[in-house]
Amino acid sequence: QVQLVESGGGLVQAGGSLRLSCAASGRTFRSYRMGWFRQAPGKEREFVAAISRSGGSTMYADSVKGRFTTSRDGAKNTVYLQMNSLKPEDTAVYYCAADLGTMPPLKTTPAGYEYWGQGTQVTVSS
Repeated sequence: QVQLVESGGGLVQAGGSLRLSCAASGRTFRSYRMGWFRQAPGKEREFVAAISRSGGSTMYADSVKGRFTTSRDGAKNTVYLQMNSLKPEDTAVYYCAADLGTMPPLKTTPAGYEYWGQGTQVTVSS
């Protein structure tokens, strides 16, 4: 079992920044890959970013590439999503998720992840 708790969401103006955190517990942190997804009202959950177990490999959706960065801190059992140059279209509930798989590539669909956090709201005003 893996428990995930997101934090760091909030209201920010367009062009601003936020850093989301996802604290993990329950299994050895380095044993699973992590992903970030988001879901806006009336839309399907979409992939944002993923990071390998070591943190040495990352993947991003085209819509956030160059603006968002994901990282992980093994000492704190925490994954981060640094979001810069935020746009109103980034408004959504953001979720972190854990993938117990070991074979590449990093997964970009929700079905590939076994555990999910409760989500944190990010609202970007224009």
